Amino acid sequence: MRRLRFQLWQTLSVDIALPQGRALVTLREQPEILQEVQREGSMRRLASNPKHLTILYAVIAGLLFSTALAVAGQKKSAPGSVASILTQDKGKFSIVLDGKTVGHEDFEIAPSGGGWIAKGATDLKPPDAASATRVSGTLVLQPDGAPISYEWTSRDDKTNGARILFANGVAKITLEMQGARPFEQDLSFGSPLIAVLDNNLYHQYAILARVYDWSKRGEQTFPVLIPQELTPGSITVESAGSASADGKSYEGLRVTTADLEVLLLLDANHRLMRLEVPAAKVSVIRE
Repeated sequence: MRRLRFQLWQTLSVDIALPQGRALVTLREQPEILQEVQREGSMRRLASNPKHLTILYAVIAGLLFSTALAVAGQKKSAPGSVASILTQDKGKFSIVLDGKTVGHEDFEIAPSGGGWIAKGATDLKPPDAASATRVSGTLVLQPDGAPISYEWTSRDDKTNGARILFANGVAKITLEMQGARPFEQDLSFGSPLIAVLDNNLYHQYAILARVYDWSKRGEQTFPVLIPQELTPGSITVESAGSASADGKSYEGLRVTTADLEVLLLLDANHRLMRLEVPAAKVSVIRE
């Protein structure tokens, strides 16, 4: 079957604790109130005096407010609390080959726990294919776009798939081909920030467009894995400036490998709207 080829659970947790060894507000820091409490001799007698009761309520309110500020500050500055570069997205792409629609992809990118999940499913039937193919993939990501795990399944005349775990720049792959024993392989990369760009799952380019550092622009190189091909490599990504297609204006992002160029067309929020591969006569268009 002809494929549109593009050569191109760790758990995150945040521990929140109040500063050790010191409360933000204590009675000892309010000597006039402490003296009132000691003079009465008991909290019960203090509560019976309206003046003292008002003071006590003020202290309690101060303690609660200070505690809330401390917790909020800890959440903001906790080591595991990382601002995500990813954005939520959901949609459908039409896959056009040489002017003819040959497939569709439904996808969703959404936060999940401390990370993100990008899921997509493509139904594809090129003109020379005997039967349709369905490819699905689920990519689990850290907030900075680094992959944690990936699973894909391809169904045509056979069902094949794989599970991949990423850790410290190493991809541990378990490939399961119908009628064969599972095959395991490790692939090493120079960085944990690996671009996963699988065959016919084009929403993964939307993630690449978010990983690209727009504040720096220029050429940026990333290690890449094409899971269905068990192919590691590298890609160069560069802003292409303004671009247009079908009378609409976009922000262009050029993705280049040794033998192929892909142009991503993005909206003002860097959302993937269209993908062009001129050499393969392929267009992927958001519906």
